[in-house]
Amino acid sequence: MRKTPLLFLLLFILNSFSLLLAQNKKISLEEIYDGTFRVDGLDKLRSMKNGKYYTILSVDRERATSSIEKYDYKTQKKLETIVSSSSSVPYFTSYEFSEDESKIVLATEVEPIFRRSTLGFFFVYDLKSKKISSVSDFKIQEPTLSPDGSKVAYVKDNNIYVLDIAANRTKQLTVDGEKNKIINGITDWVYEEEFAFVRAFEWNSDGSKLAFIRFDETKVPEFSMDVYGSNLYQTQTVFKYPKAGEDNSRVSLHIVNMDTYGKTEVDLDDPYYIPRIKWKNNPNYLSVQTLNRHQNKLRLYTVNAKNNTGSILLEETDDAYVSVTDDLTFLADDSFIWTSEKDGFRHIYLYDVDGKLMHQATKGPWAVTKYYGYDQKEDLIYYQSTENGSINRDVFSVSSNGKNKRRLTIKLGQNTADFSDDFTYFINSFSNASTPPEYTLHDALNGKKVKDILNNQGLISKLEDYRINSKEFSTIAINGNELNMWMIKPYDFDPTKKYPLFMTQYSGPGSQSVSNTWMGTNDYWFQMLANEGYVVVCVDGRGTGYKGADFKKVTYMELGKYEVEDQIAAAKKLSELPYIDESRTGIWGWSYGGFMSTNCLLKGNDTFEMAIAVAPVTSWRFYDSIYTERFMRTPQENPKGYDENSPFNYPELLKGKYLLVHGTADDNVHVQNTMRMVEALVQANKQFDWAIYPDKNHSIFGGNTRLHLYTKMTNFLIDYLEETNNNKKQQTNGN
Repeated sequence: MRKTPLLFLLLFILNSFSLLLAQNKKISLEEIYDGTFRVDGLDKLRSMKNGKYYTILSVDRERATSSIEKYDYKTQKKLETIVSSSSSVPYFTSYEFSEDESKIVLATEVEPIFRRSTLGFFFVYDLKSKKISSVSDFKIQEPTLSPDGSKVAYVKDNNIYVLDIAANRTKQLTVDGEKNKIINGITDWVYEEEFAFVRAFEWNSDGSKLAFIRFDETKVPEFSMDVYGSNLYQTQTVFKYPKAGEDNSRVSLHIVNMDTYGKTEVDLDDPYYIPRIKWKNNPNYLSVQTLNRHQNKLRLYTVNAKNNTGSILLEETDDAYVSVTDDLTFLADDSFIWTSEKDGFRHIYLYDVDGKLMHQATKGPWAVTKYYGYDQKEDLIYYQSTENGSINRDVFSVSSNGKNKRRLTIKLGQNTADFSDDFTYFINSFSNASTPPEYTLHDALNGKKVKDILNNQGLISKLEDYRINSKEFSTIAINGNELNMWMIKPYDFDPTKKYPLFMTQYSGPGSQSVSNTWMGTNDYWFQMLANEGYVVVCVDGRGTGYKGADFKKVTYMELGKYEVEDQIAAAKKLSELPYIDESRTGIWGWSYGGFMSTNCLLKGNDTFEMAIAVAPVTSWRFYDSIYTERFMRTPQENPKGYDENSPFNYPELLKGKYLLVHGTADDNVHVQNTMRMVEALVQANKQFDWAIYPDKNHSIFGGNTRLHLYTKMTNFLIDYLEETNNNKKQQTNGN
């Protein structure tokens, strides 16, 4: 049938209207949490030893199937499926090769314990025979293959076991493990949380010895949490948790000779903390990092495993604190690479086998943010840094003497690299605030792109239907510093109108919230709020990271002082903008950010009209020893620093609207913090809103929990920052 001009006109109008509607689609909370905006990536990428191939984990959670896929770096073609779940191979969710790549440990039915620790059933898959065998008939922790793949060491009930795979024989190496008393080979709660590791045992290079840390937590005070569940009576979880100033575990280092299974203790001059152990290439020598309680003196020991004697390789001290490094790399002759902030920024250093400094490989007013490795053949160190701005990351190479530096990535934003084992190639993951993650293959010597691997074009196409507001990066001059900042304005922003200001931040020591990277879950929430007419702003104040040690450590001994001053001053300065309504200013944060938002509402009660605090610390006296004492020393040494910035000590300052949220099963920031804050506010006769999530941990998630929480926070924000509700905020709070 012939279409008339009128019909063409009608079709044009309808198509244009449909396009307009599509582009005006608003993000909903349901979409944020149902996976609508999920990004694709390369899951658990591992480079194989020959440097030509890599593997990734392919998982279909809906069908409960998984496989390990092997790819060729150069061609990007899939070569084979190494192993996949089937009737004989259980559905697995992670994998680890032995050092010689003859066997793989597969993890199944994994359940979390705390933030990093898990329990699970594990299987060993033999790549040559294609046979699979169970490591144990019970759930265990941290199974690790010996370098030759002949044995598996693991922990069960705080004791270390070793399975001889061929003989199918298990040997128990320790016998004194007992819950809430002695732990062998697995870290205690505070080490796991603050030193960020769980497995505290290591095979040497030839599998003849196994070193482990023993934790005696007998004198550490216990903490208990009620678990409500669905039973008639609640139960309790009881674990050792050293709060600031309390006793920590007594730690000791031991070495097991695998020929005789004999154990010996290593004399390290009674260290307070042992945050890292690592064997050298020589199987008879072990390196150990130790810290004093103040964490301002770090020692690197070398231990002779033949006679269990230790000597100091290097020592670092600082007026505030020294950070533990994960970048220690031993070269063929056991000279080593080390990273340190000793010149004011984190940089890479090369030492000889005796701990004598040979070269500082990187130098400048910028920070090395990741150390990737050293290619001895080409004499090239590969690293990531902030050389192109503290909110960006780029990948570089440099000779060990600090010469011949080359930038290997070209796009401005977040660049990370996964190198092939022989440093021929690297896979670059790139994103920025307007580009979701994309993966490309590059030549490691010159950075030249070889192939495109994966992008998120599907997500880009999907987002074209939505109102997405650009994230504007800038700096703001506050208290003598240029602070990094981003701002999201409403989609239909009109500079002649007045908008409420909503500030988001974390602010913890060394953290970064202002970063030129793709959107996380909270960023979609901020987009949603911007679409509802809010100006959303984030400012990284003093104490945050990647701008040098002095900027980061200025908050030492006074957590919550300078950071709060910066957020209040930033809010006041932003309120001077012609399009900001200074009578409608809110702030929120989670964990340290909740501590901050609470303090800002109280100490800045003439600036902020509303605050939301999720899982906040309300007194550093309640928080763990390692984190808190690193920045504050002990309460006995620094009572003023602890109390002057603890919000429950001045509840009478509350004037604005306050929402307080916590999970009852928060093993990290205990609900005790919220309960003490609540009692203080009640006794000060201050009205506030609060929500408690039963049996939810520090992340407050599970089922519809996140959707419920963010719905509550959104409604609270709208109720008290909307212009039509200004009259509510003028009411006297509790007086």
